[in-house]
Amino acid sequence: MTPEPPAILNAGPFDGVDPDEFVRAAMRWHFDPATGSRYWLDRADRLGFDPRHDVKGVANLALFPDLTDELREVPVTDLVPRGYGSDVRLVNVFDSGGTTGAPKRVVQFDDWVSHSTEQVDRRLRAHGLPTGTQWLTVAPTGPHLVGDVLQRAARSLGGPGLSVDMDPRWVRKLVAAGRSDEVESYTDHLVDQCRRILSTQDIGVLAATTPLLERFAREDDLLERINGSVRAIVWGGTHMDPDTRHLLATDVFPDTPLVGMYGNTMMLTALLERVGLSAAQPCVFDPVSPYVFLSVVTPGTREPVGFGERGQVIVSHVSKSMLIPNNAERDTALRVRPVDGQAGDAVADVAPVPTVEGDRVIEGVY
Repeated sequence: MTPEPPAILNAGPFDGVDPDEFVRAAMRWHFDPATGSRYWLDRADRLGFDPRHDVKGVANLALFPDLTDELREVPVTDLVPRGYGSDVRLVNVFDSGGTTGAPKRVVQFDDWVSHSTEQVDRRLRAHGLPTGTQWLTVAPTGPHLVGDVLQRAARSLGGPGLSVDMDPRWVRKLVAAGRSDEVESYTDHLVDQCRRILSTQDIGVLAATTPLLERFAREDDLLERINGSVRAIVWGGTHMDPDTRHLLATDVFPDTPLVGMYGNTMMLTALLERVGLSAAQPCVFDPVSPYVFLSVVTPGTREPVGFGERGQVIVSHVSKSMLIPNNAERDTALRVRPVDGQAGDAVADVAPVPTVEGDRVIEGVY
């Protein structure tokens, strides 16, 4: 018989549950021999503490070591919590983009798909995105989470999603090898595909990365088409500095709202830009309690920086389906107080760290 999970672990993103209580329930679930995954049960004795006893809330997630490098090689079946039962349907296995080395892998189940889509949908609607209109998503699909998140967002808002796929790993290889002419040719290939769609279809929402938006701005026909018909732009995937964000919002696409999206595979979802910000204000991303918690710390010591100061972003994902605590991201950001009801930090002006373990961080087109 499949064990019943604590009821709180089935809570939706807007049910108002206490984040600390949620985290405690998740520790019981992931470290109970009857319900936890093989991955976490095999590591429990090596942690040096008892998660079911010592992790009393969000702040104690910092007790965990950053084990995410292990997700590059662990069998994905080891990530499935036993509490789901032997007949659970594994919806997706997603890879990270490989910015910091070999891809890491995570798993996704129906319950998490529902929670993630609900929170993204609610926040996009709060930004005033149109419903029932076609989307064009220019993002990695296949093993990459972002394409799935955006396509589900399009469907939840009632619009069909057209897409142009991209291969971020190949572009990073080209950049690392100094093959800039091939990077330019590949970008031309992406732009040509977008041109065909934008010139023949009525696209209401465009989702693209910063480098592609900058490239669209150099193409007069695309710029005219986007400004004439697209009603909202969602950007993400690569970082956008404040000057670029201000230029795109005020000069390049002055009548089209730009909405930032910050996320990655280890979050298993995406965070949306805080509603109501002007182009002159820092772009702030709030966490998603009770599942995704952010902290901004001094690298090395992991001590929190002051509010308004820059530090490295630490991300924890806590849900019934997966536990990914205390993950040091490849990002720096300003530490900001979150909106009411959210635990942990919010982040602003997210930027890449220059290197990870001595290797240069390469973003490319994504």
